[in-house]
Amino acid sequence: MADRRLQVFHAVAKHLSFTKAGEALCMTQPAVTFQVRQLEEHFNTRLFDRTHGRIALTPAGAVAFAHAERILALTAELDSRMRNLGGQIAGPLLIGASTTIADFLLPQVIGEFKATHPGVAPSLFVGNSEAVQERLGERALDIGFIEADSYIPSLAGERLCSDELQVVCAPGHPLAGRRSVAAAALVEHAYLSREQGSGTREVIDHYLGRAGVEPGALHVIMEASSPEALKGLVAAGMGFAIMSRVSVVKEVRLGQLVGIPLFPPLTRQLTAVYPRERIQSGLVGAFLQFAKRRLDAPPAEEAAEREPALSARSAP
Repeated sequence: MADRRLQVFHAVAKHLSFTKAGEALCMTQPAVTFQVRQLEEHFNTRLFDRTHGRIALTPAGAVAFAHAERILALTAELDSRMRNLGGQIAGPLLIGASTTIADFLLPQVIGEFKATHPGVAPSLFVGNSEAVQERLGERALDIGFIEADSYIPSLAGERLCSDELQVVCAPGHPLAGRRSVAAAALVEHAYLSREQGSGTREVIDHYLGRAGVEPGALHVIMEASSPEALKGLVAAGMGFAIMSRVSVVKEVRLGQLVGIPLFPPLTRQLTAVYPRERIQSGLVGAFLQFAKRRLDAPPAEEAAEREPALSARSAP
């Protein structure tokens, strides 16, 4: 329904390549070039600079790209809304998620939702909580799942479930034998941190501040933007990290890592966020409710782990 020239321009601007845009749209490169030239003639301005085999957005192109993102997102929303009025939950679903949620919680949720509603075409953008919020603000996503304590004012949010963060270290680390770790004790050991903009880091910094430990007091030897990278560094004995318990369940079970609760415990709320002024389509609302039900239920493996512990406590 959106202007085809705008769709083609958006694809070229996104990929910064006429060839890749053509592949994504199943169009020949000459056809892509023709559509972009038509749009440039319509606006009477150049949208791309073409030099030395590379292209870049002109200032006018950058403005056009920002508006194209919103126009195409609104078009997709309208299409989805009209389908929903006909009782059909179908159409594109643009999901964003911070890395921990995307890696360890959402894949099964998306898979089960897709199986229930075959007409849905989900896509998943993975970044830290800050990046997810930025894309939601640009209307490039329908809904986001983040770990941060707060979110930007233009977004509305709904709490999903609680998530515990623990100290994670190698089995031979000095902290490995402890039943719990106080925040003050962490300053004595090398620390592997998440990057700036990470929701996990924001929550940890707030927790340490409340415990009287300035984040700068920790001996940070390295930052990493991926939970998987952090786990590898911790397993190699480079230091400890503070990570979501669900992200290390497998490694702890295999004896590769040790998870130690913080004292007092550190828990956070995982949150779904979406543009505040945007009318939620039936599709987005249906997925949000499905995710809330699914994430609020404890994983089967977690329930299995709790069962022996409860039995042990009830034994005389």
